[in-house]
Amino acid sequence: MTPHPPPAAGPDGNHPGGAPAGRRPRTTTRDPEALTRRLTAWLGTRLPGARAVAATVPDSNGMSSETLLFDIEHPEPPVPSCALRLAADPAAYTVFPRYDMARQYRTMRLVADHTDLPVPRTLWLEEDPAHLGAPFFVMARADGRVPPDVMPYTYEGNWLHDATDAQRDHLEAASVSVLARLHGQVPPAAADFLATPGTGGALHRHVEAQRAYYSWVIDGRPRSPLIERGFARLADRWPSDPGETVLTWGDARIGNIVYDGFEPAAVLDWEMAALGPRELDLGWMVFLHRFFQDLTESGGKPGLPDFLSRDRVESRYAALTGHPPRDMDFHTLYAALRHAIVMLRVAYRQVHFGEIPVPADADALILHRDALEAMIEGRYW
Repeated sequence: MTPHPPPAAGPDGNHPGGAPAGRRPRTTTRDPEALTRRLTAWLGTRLPGARAVAATVPDSNGMSSETLLFDIEHPEPPVPSCALRLAADPAAYTVFPRYDMARQYRTMRLVADHTDLPVPRTLWLEEDPAHLGAPFFVMARADGRVPPDVMPYTYEGNWLHDATDAQRDHLEAASVSVLARLHGQVPPAAADFLATPGTGGALHRHVEAQRAYYSWVIDGRPRSPLIERGFARLADRWPSDPGETVLTWGDARIGNIVYDGFEPAAVLDWEMAALGPRELDLGWMVFLHRFFQDLTESGGKPGLPDFLSRDRVESRYAALTGHPPRDMDFHTLYAALRHAIVMLRVAYRQVHFGEIPVPADADALILHRDALEAMIEGRYW
């Protein structure tokens, strides 16, 4: 996942966790100019005489793997414009304990080989950290536009909010189709390298991996009673039949799609891909929109209440696949819980860099605390 930075300011004028408005959490300790020089030196080993030019770090650069955009200056470049995905800066109190760039690269190639999804063309994988300080891969850059996270697309003043209802409806339908095609077109056996380690079924292993992640996040830090209640509630609501196992995208949200007009032109960010039930992706897509929508409404704005609603996503997916989504109360709760763990880690990184004090109440660092509590108590939907 590339955790999106919190919105520029929450309803109280601050970032989640109390960081001042207008100040985004620190995402790297790397020097972009030095990174560009080192990239040019490496590029010459793959394409003699080539030079990286116009290198920029996009404003939307996340807080997990980092992205560098650059052009290739060469008589015969494989593509003129590229995007480089670099494993997180180990000195920046990383969001996740491990960054497997080869796994992401292999996943993108798998999806490109087995589906008609618009996955960017992968060019090179570099696993030696000596070149840029961490492993990375290079892919073709996709032209288009992405629904913004900061400020979220649910606020006024961006292309998706300003679109017509018909245009947003088209984008919603096309985005749900991405999930339907991914789940239906990739043979699970071809993606066995993405199976979560452990015992039991795919869903059980997925949840146990999240428990382990939470334990890593709170090591030496305050625990979150709310997150622990969430795990207990999952056990109470466990699906009697989790359903068939498919390849899931993992970070299934419209903020990870580049759109040409209102049609997907590139599906990005595959670091959370895993084998599991279809509803992992559906729950994530529904919840990540609700996260922004709830935030917008709490600030007194209407947002986009009819967009990516749970019932519409479920009905569209069922019509496309013949598989009506099951146990979505469980899966939306699980999505909210996973997002809470990431938010807690991001907040603890702010503590690490001295941007906020150590909290008296760890649960206060979870921006969607009220929504997660309501889901746990069965009063959200």
